[in-house]
Amino acid sequence: MKMYEQLAGELEEHLAAGMLKAGDKVPSVRQLSQQRNISITTVLKAYSLLESRGIIESRPQSGYFVRKSSHGTHTLTADTDSPARLKPPPVASNVEISQLVLRTLKTISRNDAVPLGSPYPDSSPFPLTRLSHLANNVARKSNSWGVLDDLPPGNINLIRQIAGRYFLNGLLVDPNEIIITVGATEALNLCLQAVARPGDTIAVESPTYYAILHAIERMGMRAIEIPTSHKTGMDVDYLASILESEKIAACMVMPNFHNPLGIVMPEENKKKLVALMTRARKPIIESAVYNELYYADTPPSSLKKYDTEGYVLHCSSFSKTLSSAFRIGWAMPGRYRDKVENLKFVNTLSTSAIPQMAIAEYLTQGGYDQHLRRLRKIYQQQSRIISSVVKRFFPSDCIISEPEGGYLLWVQLPPHIDAMRLYNDALERKITIGPGNIFSNTGNFTNCIRLNYSYPWDSDIEAAIITLGKIIANYRQPDAPHP
Repeated sequence: MKMYEQLAGELEEHLAAGMLKAGDKVPSVRQLSQQRNISITTVLKAYSLLESRGIIESRPQSGYFVRKSSHGTHTLTADTDSPARLKPPPVASNVEISQLVLRTLKTISRNDAVPLGSPYPDSSPFPLTRLSHLANNVARKSNSWGVLDDLPPGNINLIRQIAGRYFLNGLLVDPNEIIITVGATEALNLCLQAVARPGDTIAVESPTYYAILHAIERMGMRAIEIPTSHKTGMDVDYLASILESEKIAACMVMPNFHNPLGIVMPEENKKKLVALMTRARKPIIESAVYNELYYADTPPSSLKKYDTEGYVLHCSSFSKTLSSAFRIGWAMPGRYRDKVENLKFVNTLSTSAIPQMAIAEYLTQGGYDQHLRRLRKIYQQQSRIISSVVKRFFPSDCIISEPEGGYLLWVQLPPHIDAMRLYNDALERKITIGPGNIFSNTGNFTNCIRLNYSYPWDSDIEAAIITLGKIIANYRQPDAPHP
């Protein structure tokens, strides 16, 4: 990051913390130059960047001031949720979404496009060189080993390190419960296969992460979508009413830094959900892939914390924090542990040994927590930046989420906007977005998009946001011509 970008980021953090209020004057260019011992040009560039984001404004002969918000873009909260629009019909349906997801992901992965639609984090902050070096060292020493040396549950040193991570975050887990998998996606699939059969109905959040819908579709199951609020997460009372009228085999949720909403389910609702499903003797499959990417001072609790009878099947991975290339995940399946281990053996035999040992060695040597602190700071700062720019350049009737962790921003567009049309129009301009259509099987979020802000903020990304705002503004009516 260039010096003026660093300065702009620091100033934005100070202003976000309320050190100055709207209308207050910020330090003059010369004053800040002298205070920081940096050039006037650097300060001018930083102020120009903040001005383009709508954070400060210049006044002739007077200097720079904290900008009074004149836009109408809102933050999506419980007060701005639209229950009528967010609540899906209370009926189970066959899942048919994989073709749409595959088509969108193929175009999103274009190397020449601005990756706002990518589901994957920017890998540049990851310790890839160090991991590769460790993997090479392991490979040189492992010539005599074979796949039988690493049958499920997986590498014992890695399992111990994972258990240690949970202990540091306030959760005591039994290492014997952990099963290493090929990423969190395999963990989710194995857990679902262990608790349900083809034709069964699975309760999911609405919107929900499309990999969850994939798993349900692949196994010939049906999904019933439960409204998910920015205040409460999954509507547990609504789920309770569904349990009375529908035969639900399991529930799949992402309670922390939900993809795509970025929210955290409140503590009381986590307890309530686990208690409800435990009474009904129904399993909960918990995706916790973003749990380490919290912005607060302490990590959020998982559903596993409240699981006293083994009905929570907890799934996670290192893909979002360390390396997506190594594809190392794990499951803690509670009372279904032996069944998941057997399914792991039947499905893929084992997880690649060398990535397991490399990550185990990395965790043993230390430095992971320092890496995570840096990563969280980057994502939190870039969350503030993209929110500011979207608020400034998107139409006033758009509503955005307020992520508490992770690297994803959810944008609710005006009702007449077709997210797939916007997706196609943006792609023509070499900009990718995540259309809301892929996060539901019932067509509830066709006017929503998901934006990835993990990539370093630069002029290309800022220009892409501005362009998206112009395209949306030109969709005046449902039948408006393409801009």
